[in-house]
Amino acid sequence: MYPYVKFLCLIKRSLTVDILALKKETNFTHLNLFSMRYRDTRDSEKSWIFASRSNNPQPCAGNTPVPDAVVVVPFHIEKQRLVIIREFRVPLGGYQYGFPAGLVDKGEKSVVAATRELWEETGLTLVNVLRQSPPVYSSSGMTDESVSLVYAECQGEPSTLANEASEDIEVIMLSKEDAASLLNTPDLKFDVKTWIILSTFATAGRI
Repeated sequence: MYPYVKFLCLIKRSLTVDILALKKETNFTHLNLFSMRYRDTRDSEKSWIFASRSNNPQPCAGNTPVPDAVVVVPFHIEKQRLVIIREFRVPLGGYQYGFPAGLVDKGEKSVVAATRELWEETGLTLVNVLRQSPPVYSSSGMTDESVSLVYAECQGEPSTLANEASEDIEVIMLSKEDAASLLNTPDLKFDVKTWIILSTFATAGRI
């Protein structure tokens, strides 16, 4: 069998999971737990608990065209710096280094959400989208949440005046050397996407 035919067969086989039962276990506004019983590709019955932004998750429906959230990777065109944020995260009990991010409102375009979130969290204005990822997943063992990475150019002066009351954010602008130094600082907490992008930026000096 040709390698690409074998690969397609593996993909087809991976789509044969049968959902036997799906139950919503909590009732909160933005995030809920669901329990699922399913039969896997080996015809073995199993169970799983996961979190979802949706009130009606569809685990076998394929990729969603609209992500749950956006993550903005902003490069300041005037200062020639990569923009990140240092934000307090309750589950971590401390500050995490990451990128501006937020949920996509119903009916909202991803780029519109990215523009809004960038301004709300950093006071900066998005002026040009360089590229955008499809919906991707970073914690699929725990949640079906999808995000779209929006690489963009921005301008303006940093400000946190538009932060929500629950947000504790510091805006940071990094040179290539700054990024390398941050990555080599012990005991800091990083969002996984931020760590990967900072590693590339520290080497190449561009996003």
